[in-house]
Amino acid sequence: MRPFLTEYDAAVMTMAAFVPPDLPTGMVEIIPPAIDPQNPKNLPLPAATARQVLEWIGVHPEEPLVTQVSRFDPWKDPLGVIAACRLAREEVPDLQLALVGSMATDDPEGWDMYRAIRAAIAGDKGIHIFTNLVGVGNVEVNAFQALSKVVIQKSLREGFGLVVAEALWKGTPVVAGRAGGIPLQMADDTGGLLVDSVEECARAMITLLRDEPRARALGASGRERVRRHFLIPRMVLDELSLMRRLAAGAAAGRAFEWVSHRDPVCGWLGTGPNDRR
Repeated sequence: MRPFLTEYDAAVMTMAAFVPPDLPTGMVEIIPPAIDPQNPKNLPLPAATARQVLEWIGVHPEEPLVTQVSRFDPWKDPLGVIAACRLAREEVPDLQLALVGSMATDDPEGWDMYRAIRAAIAGDKGIHIFTNLVGVGNVEVNAFQALSKVVIQKSLREGFGLVVAEALWKGTPVVAGRAGGIPLQMADDTGGLLVDSVEECARAMITLLRDEPRARALGASGRERVRRHFLIPRMVLDELSLMRRLAAGAAAGRAFEWVSHRDPVCGWLGTGPNDRR
């Protein structure tokens, strides 16, 4: 059993892991990214419109749908998502999976993964793959995240993974890999379930698909966490606070001072590895 950690302790541990051990500075400020609620990807989308969008591109929103929105990258583990979906279908036979990603002409590894996914899903009409090259953009991603029963982000390695915050902002529960900045977004049993394997991912999907009240409660708690910690105003406030303290420290010749309005989750000021004070 993991030892109990407060929200603040877990946040500090997660964010401290982003600091390279050989970073040549005594003080480190980490300001996590945030989502723009006014972006078309995150604006409220009427349910009827969202259904029309998905129907138009060949998805049946009346059947249970899970979605992963990510680059086609081995570290996002799309093949593991496919395997987990097929395991989950043993208990939810009509389950659909959508893999939604963007393609770049100068990313040969992405195209290799795309071809591997196409080969893995050949003949499986319940698994869909969509890219920006066939007209899937911000509005379509919005519809997928809003109407999916569960959003998946089964990362094996991750930077921050703001696609998790995007899904949670729609009130959709998330099943995600315990990697990078994802645990910070889903700390303290909010937003969904963290997993470490294909089998755990399948079990988590089944749990949320079968227990709708729990899924709704997790989605609601995730939306509130995003509202409090992962929207643009918090990031702007953190950046302005940093600039003010830099200016004050430079003028007065003193170290940074703690400010009371720092976000308890995202406002982290730490001692660097080379600080000998």
